[in-house]
Amino acid sequence: MSLDTRPLAIFLMGPTASGKTALACELADRFPLGLVSVDSALVYRGLDIGAAKPDAATLARWPHALIDIRDPAEPYSAAEFCDDALATMRTITARGRVPLLVGGTGLYFRALQRGLSDLPEADPALRARLGEEAARIGWPAMHARLARLDPAAAARIGPNDVQRLQRALEVITLSGRPLSELQRGGRGGVFPWRVLKLALLPGDRRPLHARIAERFDAMLAAGFLDELRALHARGDLHADLPAIRAVGYRQGWEHLDGRFGAVEFRDRAIFATRQLAKRQITWLRAELEARVFDPELAPPLAQAAGAVDLFLGAPA
Repeated sequence: MSLDTRPLAIFLMGPTASGKTALACELADRFPLGLVSVDSALVYRGLDIGAAKPDAATLARWPHALIDIRDPAEPYSAAEFCDDALATMRTITARGRVPLLVGGTGLYFRALQRGLSDLPEADPALRARLGEEAARIGWPAMHARLARLDPAAAARIGPNDVQRLQRALEVITLSGRPLSELQRGGRGGVFPWRVLKLALLPGDRRPLHARIAERFDAMLAAGFLDELRALHARGDLHADLPAIRAVGYRQGWEHLDGRFGAVEFRDRAIFATRQLAKRQITWLRAELEARVFDPELAPPLAQAAGAVDLFLGAPA
């Protein structure tokens, strides 16, 4: 049997508010790791409080790559993440450290390790037609259509995730094949790193739901609405941008546009965050090779550190 001489990397995954960042920092204190953020909201400058971005003191002590690398007016794709993450991982490896990628954006993890399939390019005219149809019948009806055509994609994409929902319908129309089928094509060849996957996966969602609500109230107390008002006042941002469609920001934008009051904003944002966590948990359960830790049963540091220690010390 030939030895696996690939360098090592670690994926630390989990739903929002499960304690990923704290665990990553604790592991970085024990092992020679370089931290890389895998979060589609943290890439944007100015999305701080509402995105639960690590604060300046945390980032000074435990630097995370791929945070604050884009202005919110500029979309950032999974393909761009793959390019940036691979370059960052090569740099960390060359310095004699092990990349630890931490976050909750499953699409980014999947695209990085398995690659992105050759999907049809965006068709502005078709996208406009889908948008017009959605304006007539509503996005929930469009989501129901996707559920008939591509149940696997519909299970991952919420009815309010307009950008991804529209793209999934666009791909089906252009290619005649479901998005989920095309995405399974993936990368050719072997991923350049040997990966240990760690997953924070709560068996009981109730404590997680309570923590999501508590964290959102703490965000409001820390000035989340002021952060939203500053973004809203820029004038060059709008509700269809990926940054503004992030959970919490989308609901806050609609509140500032006068669609509903502060109490409903809070309720909608907490509900949307819980739905995000549900989708993340569903995705994580399919990661069968991951080492799973339930953060609600016991602090995961000891078990996670043991797994990392064995991984770093094990022969190829």
